Order: sequence, then C-alpha cells, then structure tokens
Amino acid sequence: MPSQEIRHTVRFKASPEAIYTALMNSRAHAAFTGAPASVDPKVGGRFTAWGDYIEGINVELVKNRRIVQAWRANTWPEAHYSIVCFELRPAKAGTTLVFTQTGIPAKHAKGIDAGWGAYYWEPLKTYFSKGKQPATE
Repeated sequence: MPSQEIRHTVRFKASPEAIYTALMNSRAHAAFTGAPASVDPKVGGRFTAWGDYIEGINVELVKNRRIVQAWRANTWPEAHYSIVCFELRPAKAGTTLVFTQTGIPAKHAKGIDAGWGAYYWEPLKTYFSKGKQPATE
C-alpha cells in the first residue's frame, strides 16, 4: 500500500514536561482535545484518543523528551499502523516539538496532516495560553 510521511515543527509556550504530560496523561489529553482519551503511559502500553477513532501502542518513551507510538485511525485498513514521533526540545520561553509520522496510507495523508494542526497543535496552544497545566493521574 502506498504511504506518505508528514513532518511538523511547532512551538509552544509550555515546558517539555507539560507537553509530555498533556500527551501521555488520559485526563490531560482529554482536557485539551475535548474528546475521550485513555493512555497507559508505559512502553508497550495501549492508548486511544478521540473516543475509539485513534488507537495504538507506545513503542519508546523518554520522559519529557520523546514519544514514539504505533498509531492508527479506525478508518485505515485492518492492522495497518503508522509510526509517530514527538521530539520535545527545550526552547526559549517554551518547547519546540518536532513531529514526524511515517507509514500513513497515502489516501489519508492530506486529512491526517491537517488534522494534527486542527485537533492537536492549536488546541494545545489554546490550553496552555489559558494558563492550564496538565493534571496528573
């Protein structure tokens, strides 16, 4: 199956620890997206986001620095996973997040590319601009 890769570089006015927690904590993830999420924050742990629309497995975790996940949408071919990587780099006044996703089914790549901005980066920026800090479980 033809696949594509996307790459985003996004700056946040929040620490790498806050970004990591927002992505890896079920309550925080649900708070910034506004949708149900369940995250088992360990290597091999499973996660869901946006209800059951997204599912996957944590492949590599370096606390507050790097998240690598096998990730799929429920509209993709059965058992097809892409690999997402969130690299969190301390920056002046916050964090630079370098994001890559490989193995996206080609026919879904355009929507997935736009979706990261609309459903993750912008809501995260709004979440932190309101002075929110992720709650821990």
